[in-house]
Amino acid sequence: MKEKINGCRTLLVILGAALFPGSVLSNDEDVQPATAGKESATHMSEELRASVSKIVILASAGASSENVTGSYNKETPGLLGGMADGSQIGTIPVEVGPVPVGIPIPILREIGMIFGAISGGAKAEIQEFRDKMTDDLREAVDQPLTNDSLANDVFWGLKNVSTLEPKIYALTTPVPEDTEAILYVSLTGLVINVQEDEAIIEIAATARLERRSDNSTIYRKEVAYQDRDTLSNWTDNDTQLWREYRNFARHYLGREMSAELFERVALNDELVPKKTDSLKPVKKDKWRANTKVRNPTLAWDFKIIDAESSAGWEKQIDPATITWDLEVYDRQRPVYSATQISGMSHSIGTQLEACQSYYWTVRPSFLVNGVRRSGEWMRLASVGASGNGNIGRKISEAHAYLQDFATFEVDCRAR
Repeated sequence: MKEKINGCRTLLVILGAALFPGSVLSNDEDVQPATAGKESATHMSEELRASVSKIVILASAGASSENVTGSYNKETPGLLGGMADGSQIGTIPVEVGPVPVGIPIPILREIGMIFGAISGGAKAEIQEFRDKMTDDLREAVDQPLTNDSLANDVFWGLKNVSTLEPKIYALTTPVPEDTEAILYVSLTGLVINVQEDEAIIEIAATARLERRSDNSTIYRKEVAYQDRDTLSNWTDNDTQLWREYRNFARHYLGREMSAELFERVALNDELVPKKTDSLKPVKKDKWRANTKVRNPTLAWDFKIIDAESSAGWEKQIDPATITWDLEVYDRQRPVYSATQISGMSHSIGTQLEACQSYYWTVRPSFLVNGVRRSGEWMRLASVGASGNGNIGRKISEAHAYLQDFATFEVDCRAR
C-alpha cells in the first residue's frame, strides 16, 4: 500500500500500549503519542506543589485495566517478530516491596507490537531496521526503554526536592495510608516516520499525578523526544544511532518530567557562555570554543529580563542565593557534573580526553518562597529549532538533547 503525503512516502510504525505494560488507558482517557515541540502544558503551579508532599511513584498509566495484551497481523510483521515470540517476552512483575534508595527497580521484559504497513523502495531497509530494534528491545540487559526505568529516573529527580517525600513501589505493593498523591509514569508510544530516505523517530511518555483522597487527576504532563537522520545512517554499524537515541530519550524524558512536576520555574532570562583564559571562542562564536587544557574553566553570563516590571517572584530574587548546576557530555553520555556552584564559573574537576569534542550547559537554582527551584538549562535557540532539546535535526551530527548546548574541543596536545 502506498500513501502520498505532501509528495512524500510516509511510513508510520506505532508501538502502543502493548509495547509498554501498564500503559493501557481507559476509554475516557485515550492518549496518542505526543508531538514533540507542540506541548501546551506548563510546569505544575506552586499552589499544587504545596498541596502534596508525600507521593508514591508507580510505573504505570494507572488505568482501570493493567492487562498486557497484543495482536498480530502477518501482513504487517510485528516489531517483536510475531505473536508466539512476543507473548513470551513479557514477565509478570513480582512483589518486591518498597525499593530502597540506591537499588533500582529490576528491569522487566516488555511485550510489544506494531501497527502499520511497509511499502515502496524502503521496504527491505526498514524491515532490517525493525528487526534489529526488535533484538535490542528484547535482549538488551540494560534496556532503558521500560516504564520501570523511566519511573526510577523520575524518582531520582524528585529526591532532590526538599519539600517532597517521594517513594517508588512495585505495582503490587500496598500504598501507605499517609500517601497524599500517586504519580503514574509510563511510556505511551514509539513512532517511526519514514519520508523518502529520512527516518524520524519519536518516543512519548506521560506523567499523571492523582490525588489520593478523591482519585482526581491534579496534573498531567506528556513529553516526547524526537530525532531524525537518513535511514541508512540509522541502520549503519548495527543500528548504533538507535541505541544512542534510546539512551538519550530516557535521559530527557525522565528529567523533563521531574522538572515540570516539582523543580522548574519559568523565568524571562538570558543565559549564555562566556570566554575564559582556558576556553577560546572559535571565530568569535561564544557557543563554540577550543581549549589547550584537559580541565578548562567554564563561565557564563546571566541576567533576568524585565524583573522589575514582573508581578511575580522574580523581583524578590537575591543574586547571592543563586546557585548553579553544570553538566558536560561527550557525544554519547554525561562525563562530568557539578551542583550548587556559587558564582558563574567552574573549573572541571577531572581530566577530559584530548582530541575530543564536548557539550556543556548550566542551569540556575533559585529560592522561590523559601524553596529551591531550578531554571532552564542553557541552550542556543537556533533558527528552526525549539531550543528545548526534544526535537533533533540530525542525530549523526548531534543528539537532540545536546545539539543546542555550548561546545568545546580539547586540543590533541592538551595536558
